[in-house]
Amino acid sequence: MSTAIARVATPLAGRYLTQLCKHFEHKLAVTHGDGAGQIAFSSGTCRLRAEADTLVLEVQAGTAEETARLQDVVARHLERFAFRAPLEIVWQPG
Repeated sequence: MSTAIARVATPLAGRYLTQLCKHFEHKLAVTHGDGAGQIAFSSGTCRLRAEADTLVLEVQAGTAEETARLQDVVARHLERFAFRAPLEIVWQPG
């Protein structure tokens, strides 16, 4: 398994977590509540956690290429939601 984690500084962590989960739940299996969520993509999963001023994103897939694709998908959607206050999303190997 390949994993990557991003810790995104934002005072709107809970809001973005909810937006991401609600956006994807129309097509994918999603669970969320109590400051955490999980999105099941066909190639892997994204776990989300809202902390005080940080949104923690963890993507996991079978290969490094699939993980990179999930990183891109999640980051692009998050950036769209945060267009008023651009976020710095830096992925690290998990």
